[in-house]
Amino acid sequence: MRSNARNPNQYGSQIWKGLLKIDDAFRLQYTISCECTDQVLWDNNYGKNYSVSHEPLKVMILNLHCYQEDNQDAKFSQIAKAINELDVDVVCLQEVAELWNDGHGDWNTNSAKIINDRLDTLYHLYTDWSHLGFDKYREGVAILSRYPLLKQESKYVSSSHSAYSIHSRKVVMAQVHVPCMGLINFFSAHLSWWDDGFSEQFKKLSRWATNNQTEDVSATMLCGDFNIAAGSEGYNLVVNSNEYDDQFLAVSDYGVFEKIFKVNDPHWHDYLADDYRIDYIFMKQSQ
Repeated sequence: MRSNARNPNQYGSQIWKGLLKIDDAFRLQYTISCECTDQVLWDNNYGKNYSVSHEPLKVMILNLHCYQEDNQDAKFSQIAKAINELDVDVVCLQEVAELWNDGHGDWNTNSAKIINDRLDTLYHLYTDWSHLGFDKYREGVAILSRYPLLKQESKYVSSSHSAYSIHSRKVVMAQVHVPCMGLINFFSAHLSWWDDGFSEQFKKLSRWATNNQTEDVSATMLCGDFNIAAGSEGYNLVVNSNEYDDQFLAVSDYGVFEKIFKVNDPHWHDYLADDYRIDYIFMKQSQ
């Protein structure tokens, strides 16, 4: 670490160099002191402290709409380009589709595979399907990660397990080790609308996530298309659980985030009146 500081004798400047052993710390705050014969002068960056940190973890969530987009192939390339340019670490995809092929699937038409093949560097990929979509596709979810997948699992969170019911909803889970952060569990989910079983499905997903939140896991993230509008009854279910934080609000609108998740303002619904999101990253609160 190198820092420049004013020389107290006012006759010039000096360059000081110091090395700190920080091991796997993600972020470091520090102040600088100058010890003179009669006093110690401190520089704490005007009360804010100096800081250095690694790049934050970048997570992308996207519903691929099961091959229903116009110019579909070009959009696969556009998505891959965005992942490359944004340098995304983990991608959680929903409505991942591949040709039905009498239920056997067709791996070369899998949309998550196609996107992965177009990345500058291949990511680790885990995907599974839950039901027949649009009468011609195996429809499911996927996780792409630049880091190796140490653990992976998929299971239904819906009461229906029928491949011929759109109410059959399967979630995939992958555990990765993120440098300087530790083990993180990611779940890629596409849940049903509130009237079609969201409550039951979210509760099953939450129990599954909790059972995998062991002492060596640093964080758990539920990612994807939850089909509940911000401020709705389904969103209220998540908020009232006091288990998960809405990461979009945490990083983009802390005032609203604090009123919903920290202060428990009784009028928090009003702050989401114009928020029409149904896609979220919910991070499990620290234990």
